[in-house]
Amino acid sequence: MSVVSRSESDSVVLTEAMPRPVAVIDIGTSSIRMAIAEISSTGQVRLLETLTQGVSLGKDTFTRGLIEKSTIEGCASVLRSYRRRLAEYQIHSNDQIRVIATSAVREASNRLAFLDRIYIATGFDVEPLDEAEVNRITYLGIQPFLQSEPALAQSRSIVAEIGGGSTELLQVQDGDIISSHSYRLGSLRMLESLQSFRTSARQLRSIMEKQIDRTVDQITHQVAPDGPVEMLAIGGDVRFAASQLVNDWGNLPLARLRTDELEKFTRAMLQLSDDELVRRYHLTFPDAETLGPALLAYVHLARRFGREEIFVTHTNLRDGLLQEMANRGSWTEEFRQQVIRSAMALGRRFEFDEPHATRVAENTLKLFEDLRDEHMLEDRFQLILYLSAILHELGLFINASSHHKHSMYIIINSELFGLSRRDRMLVGLVARYHRRASPKPVHQWYGTLDRDSRIAVTKMAAMLRLADALDRSHSQRISDFKCVREGQNLVLEIPGVEDLSLEQLALKQKGPLFEETFGLRPRLRRVRRQ
Repeated sequence: MSVVSRSESDSVVLTEAMPRPVAVIDIGTSSIRMAIAEISSTGQVRLLETLTQGVSLGKDTFTRGLIEKSTIEGCASVLRSYRRRLAEYQIHSNDQIRVIATSAVREASNRLAFLDRIYIATGFDVEPLDEAEVNRITYLGIQPFLQSEPALAQSRSIVAEIGGGSTELLQVQDGDIISSHSYRLGSLRMLESLQSFRTSARQLRSIMEKQIDRTVDQITHQVAPDGPVEMLAIGGDVRFAASQLVNDWGNLPLARLRTDELEKFTRAMLQLSDDELVRRYHLTFPDAETLGPALLAYVHLARRFGREEIFVTHTNLRDGLLQEMANRGSWTEEFRQQVIRSAMALGRRFEFDEPHATRVAENTLKLFEDLRDEHMLEDRFQLILYLSAILHELGLFINASSHHKHSMYIIINSELFGLSRRDRMLVGLVARYHRRASPKPVHQWYGTLDRDSRIAVTKMAAMLRLADALDRSHSQRISDFKCVREGQNLVLEIPGVEDLSLEQLALKQKGPLFEETFGLRPRLRRVRRQ
């Protein structure tokens, strides 16, 4: 991209657009980290500086359930210093900065008080991320490595990050996300659960291993890989281990780490006190506390998957955040396809009618495009509507009666890669309203939405009903149609189908919501195929 400037002699000079300075801040369980970068006009990210400061957020949340006042003020002090540093880079506006928080803030009972205090003290609008959003952003950061390394690109891989509060796991096949899961296994969470035990270091390690193995049992049951898998480990603790065990680690974007060497190193770290780790390796005290438990979890996971070596990368959550900023926050086509694959996998788990679901979903795409002037929804709602169509009949797995409500509950309480709980709620509500009653404020979940979201759900549900009516026969015999507005009617012209009586009946039942919402009466018209 170029901009045009004029000299005094009115000559036209093309100059490259200046890189955009940006920053991301990750408020984690044991530290607050900031990355400052430049994003070029072509979307390339160049890292300029990183800063890290230890905090005790996780220790507060996982032992007391809330963040202590002194910890809140400590975080505010760190973030004020970061704000001053950003000013030196001329980074001021909100569209240049993204500040996120993970489990330690998300799970705190005084989360809102923390967010408000940080905003008052620093002007930073902190965004607590749920597990699905963390997985999505993590994927953005690791995607280049999954594509560039043949061993990862051509096999099934497990991407694991053992954080302070939780373990995030992605299962990838040929570069595609098969599943994403989050588990309440975190290094700091483990440590805090052992505070009441008065026993030897060896016995504490044995207790930790039992805790880890319980979660690893759950992981292997859910993942259940068919054949060998590769393992890609990300996270600060395993990066530290790689820095000590892998030659020239600083210059390697992706490294192989032998599991037996990692296990030997882990045993050595567990034998050292926090003070010794800080003095010997120049770690912060919060990082020293979590190092041993996190590495032990990586070792057990690698052993359970039969890996003699694992891959380790420098990539972290901030890399994914920067990549998302480079994409201007839009949902890329690659991300959309990964989400759709995740939805299809969920549908198959509940034995859905895949041809019907796919046909209805394709119908919604056509309606969304043809009716843009009517619905005026942002592009991201196209994916929400498409997913709702894919999953609208999941509830039939439970019971045909009220299956629309069962569909909503399944969707909201399932893991769909990359979708936040709020996005899953929107998908579930649109699926819930594909039949029967129109949306009402007294309905569960719908009444909790803001006005714009309620209107969006109603618009999408109205379009889903039309799309579903066009495949009432579940035979996919209507694969093409054209939307034509005639006065107060929306005519759906159907080519090449002789008998539309079944679809006419379905439209009579499902059309009123569309008319109430858009002021257009839907009609079907049979036309000759050109």
